[in-house]
Amino acid sequence: MSDTFTALVLRETDDGPIGALEQLTDADLPDGDVTIDVDYSSLNYKDGMALSGKGRIVRSYPMVPGIDLTGTVVASESPDFAVGDAVISTGWSVGERYWGGYTQRQRVRSEWLVRRPDDMSALTAMAIGTAGLTAMLCVMAIEDAHVLPAEGPVLVTGAAGGVGSVAVALLSGLGFEVTAVTGRPETQEYLAGLGATAFLTREEMSEPARPLESEQWAAAVDTVGSKMLARVLAQMKYGGVVAACGLAGGADLPTTVMPFILRSVRLQGVESVVAPTPLRNRAWARLGRDLPADLIESMTEIVPLSQLLERGPSILDGQVRGRWVVDPGV
Repeated sequence: MSDTFTALVLRETDDGPIGALEQLTDADLPDGDVTIDVDYSSLNYKDGMALSGKGRIVRSYPMVPGIDLTGTVVASESPDFAVGDAVISTGWSVGERYWGGYTQRQRVRSEWLVRRPDDMSALTAMAIGTAGLTAMLCVMAIEDAHVLPAEGPVLVTGAAGGVGSVAVALLSGLGFEVTAVTGRPETQEYLAGLGATAFLTREEMSEPARPLESEQWAAAVDTVGSKMLARVLAQMKYGGVVAACGLAGGADLPTTVMPFILRSVRLQGVESVVAPTPLRNRAWARLGRDLPADLIESMTEIVPLSQLLERGPSILDGQVRGRWVVDPGV
């Protein structure tokens, strides 16, 4: 291990949090029982908020943001992990309460880690990241509700984002007919490459919904919330399930009980921050098996850590397509 390494550090000032690349040593790292040489991190919506100083995502300073990381264990006091193990960390308030992945080295608690699947590269793991893990948990929620491709098309909102992109690819690969909702017409070709066969605009899906509308979707993955989720619920087929995992459009839900009591629609919340380790391991194993490598590559852009302060906040404006993998080495 080298004596120093580079990290992106947010520090609080009178003018708000300011980020800069800094040279740190192991003595600067927080408490934890596993030290990791970080190969890659990724950019998620929460990371954009942290980099912008919005939403009070960061709870204390100084903070190394980045809610995801993958790398190799270089020191361990945990019986569960040994030097040389390839590991992944997502969630558990890393990058919010605890130092995260925008660094070349990090020290974390072993209970936050899972082993990276043997056939999964570090780059692939972070191309998946929290967004892909969340998408897989949504797909698993649809499967657990026993919805089959033969029952009709499925809908993915916010489809060009990280969660949406992976959800489109996974559902298409499992044989579902996928309709994608996007606010950017220029992303339709990209989404078609992931397996979407039909498209709706953000504007038409954000129109106020009637209590019930014509039945269209056997299942849905919603990353938006608010008026769009209300419209999705009103359009669900009898017995359909909506896996809701985001609130990019707002935390409110202007709906009625009608879809639930007249069509037996199910609204299943999905979260990945404190998901138990057995569920995470199951999801990562599925991701390694069900998400083709060529599709992962098509939705991924590598961003140097040195450019993240400038480029990262664009995710808040819906300008990031697919997944950004953060390379801390450049």
